[in-house]
Amino acid sequence: MAAQIIFLHGPSSSGKSTLAQAVQAQIEAPFWHVSIDHLRDAQILPTARYRSNEFDWKADRAAFFDGFHRSLGAYAAAGNNLIIEHILDMPGGLEQLREILVPYDVFFVGLHCGLDELNARELARGDRPVGSAEADFHQVHQGRVYDLELSGEDNLQGNVDRLLQAWRLPERRGDFSAG
Repeated sequence: MAAQIIFLHGPSSSGKSTLAQAVQAQIEAPFWHVSIDHLRDAQILPTARYRSNEFDWKADRAAFFDGFHRSLGAYAAAGNNLIIEHILDMPGGLEQLREILVPYDVFFVGLHCGLDELNARELARGDRPVGSAEADFHQVHQGRVYDLELSGEDNLQGNVDRLLQAWRLPERRGDFSAG
């Protein structure tokens, strides 16, 4: 059976990680939870050297995302179900991922959150450049078609229940089902 993918998309600090962890804990099959934050937190990237400008993140960013996107396809090709949390903000990122993930059932979830709440969460986290959430807020959902849209300000268990109920239905109409 081909791997299944739940793709959580929304601004920084919208609640993607919290939702992914809750879904992973309740879904009836094993799913990996994969995100760029995991790579950062595992210190796979030389983050300190990027921050000190010893290395040029802008020059390396495209290769990083290309590798990350290809790794998702490799995980799925090996038969692993995935909960991906990601912010599609690179030109061509959606198109590349659509091509890589075309063999798989991708359930595309848009996670929204109000700007005031995003800003408050960003400040409380302290691990993002101030303003990242607001920049995402104004652009990440533009032109996207989702299989399901949720609010990161709603009750977590209610969001998990809605997500799992909709995911179990066979119909997909989001950006990953479009050809």
